[in-house]
Amino acid sequence: MRASRLLSIQMLLQTRGRMTAQALSEALEVSERTLYRDIDELTAAGVPVYAERGRSGGFQLLPGWKTTLTGLTPAEAEAVFLSGLAGPARELGLGGDVERAQLKLLAALPEQWRERARRLSSRLHLDPVDWYREADDLPQLQAVSAAVLEERPLEMVYESWTRTVRQVVHPLGLVLKSGTWYLVAGREQKVRTFRVAAIVEPRVLEGRAWRPRRFDLAEHWRDAVRRFERELHTGQAEVAATARGLAALRALGAAQARALRGTPLPAEDTRVRVRVPTESPEQAAGQLLRLADEVEVLGPPRLLEAIRQRLARACAVYGVPA
Repeated sequence: MRASRLLSIQMLLQTRGRMTAQALSEALEVSERTLYRDIDELTAAGVPVYAERGRSGGFQLLPGWKTTLTGLTPAEAEAVFLSGLAGPARELGLGGDVERAQLKLLAALPEQWRERARRLSSRLHLDPVDWYREADDLPQLQAVSAAVLEERPLEMVYESWTRTVRQVVHPLGLVLKSGTWYLVAGREQKVRTFRVAAIVEPRVLEGRAWRPRRFDLAEHWRDAVRRFERELHTGQAEVAATARGLAALRALGAAQARALRGTPLPAEDTRVRVRVPTESPEQAAGQLLRLADEVEVLGPPRLLEAIRQRLARACAVYGVPA
């Protein structure tokens, strides 16, 4: 375990350059005290790691030095094949590159590892598109990804829900969520999110794109999703639900599932009173009315009024006395 960690320190410094003790310890999931002991052991073994003090300081390798200890373990080789699942790579125009890279890796593996690696790649399939949906047709994705990888500004026409506007953005990364590609990019010194399917006429520009210092795409996306959920669910509904109703409420979304975590199931033919986060009263009325047989809405008054109005409109359409 420790030998693997010492090698990981070398590889991190070789691939990322200077890193602080905090960043290294977080990447390795060890304490800073353990990290300093590992650094001492590396230097004692002749690995030229040196430290620079100050705000921009950290550990780094002597310029030009690199480790040749890059052999893969069986589990690491399998992970490389797993990361090459074909769908997203093909959409980015990298399908052929991934296949050739896997072939080269397979040829370099010891004979006893090859069959397991082949089995893994042939028996796992990633289908990121949700049920009852089709994947977006994205001829513009390769141009957008080129701007991301080359760190160049992107001129595009963006068709949002409210208007269509031509603008220049500074690409920071691409995210695939539930079968939908999103471009995370800087505009007017702020980080924004654009749906790739709404991008028209992308054109990669000359020059270098702006990038916030120490920007981390995965961390930014996690924070953005949490912030979106907080801003989206501004209300709360009090309901009485059967056991089947509880299951249906949990299926509405992650926020509702979290709110109902640990709620005991009611006995047969009884209901349990719970509170669940909701969007606007109008939006929540549409969601909860679909569960009417198993979920009774008790409040708040604005939500009850929205449900009554929606029911009255439905009765008028179908000629049912309100």
